[in-house]
Amino acid sequence: MKGSGPAHTGLKGKEIMITRKKRILLTVLIGLAAAFGAGGCSRSVINYQIAESIGTVGEYKDNSPVETPKMQAERELEEAESELEAERTAILEEAEALAAGYWYEEAIALLEESNLLAEDERATAAIEEYQSAENALVEYEGDVLHLNFPNLIADTSLAIDGDSYATTYSQNLITLSEFEGILNQLYEKGYILVDIHSLADKADDGFGDITLSTAALMLPEGKKPLVISVENLNYANVRSGDGIATRLVLDDEGEVAAAYVDSKGVTQTGAYDTVPALEQFIEEHPDFSWQGARGIIGLSGKYGAFGYEVEEDSDVNWESNADTAKQIAEKLAEDGWTFATQGYSYTYMKDLSYDGLVEDITKWEESIGSLVGDCDTLIYPYGSEVEYISDESVYLTGAGYCYLVGLWASDDYLSVNETYLRQTRRSITGYLLENYPDYYTSFFTVSEILDSVRQE
Repeated sequence: MKGSGPAHTGLKGKEIMITRKKRILLTVLIGLAAAFGAGGCSRSVINYQIAESIGTVGEYKDNSPVETPKMQAERELEEAESELEAERTAILEEAEALAAGYWYEEAIALLEESNLLAEDERATAAIEEYQSAENALVEYEGDVLHLNFPNLIADTSLAIDGDSYATTYSQNLITLSEFEGILNQLYEKGYILVDIHSLADKADDGFGDITLSTAALMLPEGKKPLVISVENLNYANVRSGDGIATRLVLDDEGEVAAAYVDSKGVTQTGAYDTVPALEQFIEEHPDFSWQGARGIIGLSGKYGAFGYEVEEDSDVNWESNADTAKQIAEKLAEDGWTFATQGYSYTYMKDLSYDGLVEDITKWEESIGSLVGDCDTLIYPYGSEVEYISDESVYLTGAGYCYLVGLWASDDYLSVNETYLRQTRRSITGYLLENYPDYYTSFFTVSEILDSVRQE
């Protein structure tokens, strides 16, 4: 212990000596600064030389050797103002994003309710802009296009490779590039994605009775509504390694992505199928979606959902699969997607007896419905609709299915009565693109989006 004291005292004394030397150096430099100043050397140069000597370059305003109380107060004021400006900018950008998706009222309310933007000219100008845009909305009175998409081929070299599955894939599916090409052309023609529920006003009397009426669809001048649906998204008819996604997953950021196995046997995760590819397109073109609208995902029950078998009698870990499918469904719903039953067996509903229809729908609700939540939309498999009005149609609407989607024959069809909305969809498959391109002429030019693999 005796030996420790002197060594400690010596170190402290050394530090004091260094500090004194630094103070003396600073005093000398300041004196020299005064002398140099008298000789015409600029204050900024002198300050820099002093700061460089004592190691404080850039630390204080104008490289002053020390920060005075006044300088500290000015700095703190600037920092506080900078933080406030960052907050104002964030609010303005949030409002801009809302307006880009046609949430004009919400954007205006955000700006008006912000104390930080009171009397801010940028907020005032933005409010006027968004109010003008909202006032310029017009009621749309034409046909409503409904396009129905299959799974997408991510890698044509693996899918259309001449094996026994190649023709099935080529005819029933479309490629990722074709899907992106279709979206781009629809966007350029002024189509805007809407939720099927926005096509009818739905009133509940509080006792479980629902009444529908035609809704006034207010859109920007020149915009045309588009409903998109995805057919039977269970991935049951694709093989792993064929260049096609085999399931949906939640990626590292918690976003819904599609997973497929590439030519090297490596699982790739990203925008490789209809759902995440549409999400990516909307992210790049927020004005393609009216107030957060996404698409309808059709699901049957026999082979699970999103690439996961979820029934107890399957020979897989169905409980884990069901939990994963439910998490994916919750995220999809959060993003704006809605779900539609396509029956448990994905069969011609017109050919089912009343009891057979009831059994089919009930089994779907017990399997898939328990994962995706309440569902009020039915997409008829193969467009095979039940008779209207019949015991079967009364059962469906009584069970809550009041948005009924058939299959396009010659024209786009939409009708709304007190009981249900009925609409037809146009399926898009490789076979139709190749053999009946005129079906789509009014909406996009097939020759411009057709994948080169179909032209070889």
